[in-house]
Amino acid sequence: MPLKRFFGRGRDDAPTLLGDVEPEAVAEEVQPDHDGPPEEATETTWLDRADAVLPTGASTGSKRMEVLYGGRGYGHGLPSHFASAAGALITDINGFQYLDCTMALGAVSLGYAEPRVTRAVIDAVSRGNASALSDYREVELAERLCGIIPCAERVQFLKTGAEATAAAVRLARAFTGRERIIACGYFGWHDWCSQAPGVPAAVRESVTWVPFDDVVALEQAAAASGFAAIVIEPVIERAPSIEWLTRARALCDAAGAVLVFDEMKTGFRVAPGGYQELCGVTPDLATFGKALANGYPLAVIAGREAVMNTARDTWISSTLASESSSLAAALAVLEWHEEADICATLAETGRDMRASVDRAIVASGIAGVETHGIDTMWLMKWADPEQENRFVAHAMRTGVLFKRGAYNFAAVAHDEAALLDIEAAASAAFVALVEEDHA
Repeated sequence: MPLKRFFGRGRDDAPTLLGDVEPEAVAEEVQPDHDGPPEEATETTWLDRADAVLPTGASTGSKRMEVLYGGRGYGHGLPSHFASAAGALITDINGFQYLDCTMALGAVSLGYAEPRVTRAVIDAVSRGNASALSDYREVELAERLCGIIPCAERVQFLKTGAEATAAAVRLARAFTGRERIIACGYFGWHDWCSQAPGVPAAVRESVTWVPFDDVVALEQAAAASGFAAIVIEPVIERAPSIEWLTRARALCDAAGAVLVFDEMKTGFRVAPGGYQELCGVTPDLATFGKALANGYPLAVIAGREAVMNTARDTWISSTLASESSSLAAALAVLEWHEEADICATLAETGRDMRASVDRAIVASGIAGVETHGIDTMWLMKWADPEQENRFVAHAMRTGVLFKRGAYNFAAVAHDEAALLDIEAAASAAFVALVEEDHA
């Protein structure tokens, strides 16, 4: 049975769990030596300080002010840095709380500072999170993932999604002895998948990009010359046609190539085993991360034994790939998935979140915006990007952070009270837009 939003929002009464972990005990264990930034600190000074030492103002691209709010002008007076997070709430450095619909770009599915996960991490770190030997949890987690992910016969751990998918591409090239990749999706910043300045032309030319769910384009790309792999994000703003995935599988089989699914967003969110568990198409390799460890840095390459064993012939390694804290977090997340249907709860919560925004759209009478996507990772599509920027800013000033573009992610921590706040903030922001545009 699905579990309906099992802990609260990070205020005085939250979180409370079905499990045997007392949140107060965990909170006492993890209290810092200070209460956050100095009282005299303001958002402006932190932005200025960030700009002075970080070339783009934030190390994560989606956390830059221009990406969060569409530009500094839209985000004037809005937060850029957080001091704490619990449940579905983030608290900025000035002590203001905001309900978060982005959930750390989908990396958090249970809720921020989930007590059982936090306790597992504290226990692991207290015993030493890295040494000259592999942590035993690496074996335990790999065994469990091989029983959950359809394609998984072997597993290797890394730290980031971009790193894991780049490793999957290297495995595919080493396994097939070919270089060309057919790709559809977003796979991070590494050279193999980037068109950014600084990427060698020869690397760019080794990848053929095709539109999402375009079977004809996929077939044409596969017919052009030999290829090592088809690398796909199975969900890009909407669910794909089954023909798209089955054709990719058939083309790889015919060419002796490797089919790779990037399940960073879909794994342990649409289903524990990712979209492959739902669609019935099994890739040769798949990459996972984000919700697997509820915000702790962990990524996985999982796949068919013959392809995965190519790791013995090439080189894929990272100093902290098997440090203990993230492995412990993932094992705690798997415990929740074993005890309750977390993915069903995320789907139900996502439906409720979308419905609340849909009601706000209708009630306000605003035009040019609709909700799209699958319920667990939905988005708003706007006819006017400038209007979207103003909406996000208005909603944030009301206390709710929505994502510009894709995606808003459901979390179990979005309880009934949170849904009311989401609808109220969306309504206020839509009404404000209508009034501004008719002024």
